[in-house]
Amino acid sequence: MLFDSSTRSELAKSFGVTLVVVLTIVLTSMLIRNVGQAAGGNVAPQDVVLLMGYATLSSLAPILALSLFVAVILTLGRLYRESEMTIWFASGIPLSSFVKPVLGMAWPVLLAVIVLELIVWPWGNRNSAELLDQYQKRGDLSRVAPGQFQTSRDGSRVFFIERGEDDAATGRNVFILGVQNDRESVTTSSRGRLEIEGEDRFLVLDHGQRNETQLKTGDKSLARFEQYRVLTDSQAVPSDGQLPPKAMPTLDLVRSPGAKNQGELTWRLGMILGSINMALLGIGLSASSPRRASNWNLLFALLSFVVYFQLIVLSQTWVANGQAGMLRAMTALHGSALFLALAAIWLRDNGNRFCLRRALRGAPA
Repeated sequence: MLFDSSTRSELAKSFGVTLVVVLTIVLTSMLIRNVGQAAGGNVAPQDVVLLMGYATLSSLAPILALSLFVAVILTLGRLYRESEMTIWFASGIPLSSFVKPVLGMAWPVLLAVIVLELIVWPWGNRNSAELLDQYQKRGDLSRVAPGQFQTSRDGSRVFFIERGEDDAATGRNVFILGVQNDRESVTTSSRGRLEIEGEDRFLVLDHGQRNETQLKTGDKSLARFEQYRVLTDSQAVPSDGQLPPKAMPTLDLVRSPGAKNQGELTWRLGMILGSINMALLGIGLSASSPRRASNWNLLFALLSFVVYFQLIVLSQTWVANGQAGMLRAMTALHGSALFLALAAIWLRDNGNRFCLRRALRGAPA
């Protein structure tokens, strides 16, 4: 009873500290990336915090799995370094007995990983994709922030517009720099407004001029106009509402067993099985010598987590491309990981016994 309670308590404390550290690093990285995308015009500035929240929820399952794995390594590694593990071994408690308290502490985390991967992951991806899609499908005029240069969605034009006071569909002092078919054009106008015809969106300019230069020959031309129409979007209304596999609910993936859908299922189920396997593998990889001041096992364990994570991604790619079956890929990867985890625990338990028996046989009578 004392063994289980003390081990679970230390594991829980180590898991909480590790989770805070890892989550802080991930949130900082996401904030920097989203702010950079907003500065580049790929994300609406008012949606940065919301997108970061969706991204955090989508990435929370790997964060929990990594935090649990590191917590097991740190906690059991400390027991080895401070010779507490020797006391437990001398009391007749093998390393395999740590499986029960580890899983006893880890089951709420594993349950959270299941919910996150099967429910929250597609929900967060779907909402993030909708926000990005709505912003990207806005008209070029409405995407431009007042007083800032902005590249159009296809990258062929650069806009500078002062937003009008009447509504968001009008602008003043319009500047457009475009490059197309070896021709560079500079169009300026005192006023512009948006007009939609069918699925096409036009920017109608009033009272301006257009300077055009042939890049190959250097010939220039100047034209003044009373009214000029510029096509800003060839499709203002989306024509296909098909969601990508990572944004589809899990039940929809099961009902539509295509290659890409099975690849997404391989990722979701793989993260769940991987979280369990890494918790067990951490028990076997945590062993260290009390005589060594540094714990190299933590570095090796983190490398093992990265390799396992990349193998899950690789198995997803293979299944999505039709290079391997879903059941075969998951059995080969996660079955091998489970075997290695159990083999590492067994070797830690029985290796010491074999060494002790060999030493006793070689000792003088």
